[in-house]
Amino acid sequence: MSLEVIGAGFGRTGTMSLKVALETLGFGPCYHMTEVFTHPEHVELWRAATQGKPVAWEQIFDGYRATVDWPGCTFYAQLMQRYPDAKVILTVRDPQKWYESVYNTIYRITGAASSPVFYLASLVVPAAKRMRHARRMIHRGCLAEGS
Repeated sequence: MSLEVIGAGFGRTGTMSLKVALETLGFGPCYHMTEVFTHPEHVELWRAATQGKPVAWEQIFDGYRATVDWPGCTFYAQLMQRYPDAKVILTVRDPQKWYESVYNTIYRITGAASSPVFYLASLVVPAAKRMRHARRMIHRGCLAEGS
């Protein structure tokens, strides 16, 4: 199976609704940030991608027909090269409303990932490690100044 749809829009731009719609229309399963939490074996693959290392996209997307939200949207250009026949969907949202939504959800969750207590917990708890990685990928990767 190959990716047929690549979501280029950031999280909090209707990506969960798009995931559900794509799956309803037969383009499922659809990879979404929530998949990272149910597939911890993907974390190291995404980490390698954020470090610019070669990625076995087929290993991440095995069994998926679409991807939306983070982390996939971070790599939409690479995915377009790997899956040239895939359709690309860009979801957008009013910037101020998007910022408020991200601040009140993703930032509050991943913001805790930068605290020393969270760091110590991440040495023991795999979910904490995934949240720290999500923060690095989203905030320092996609949203870094100059990106």
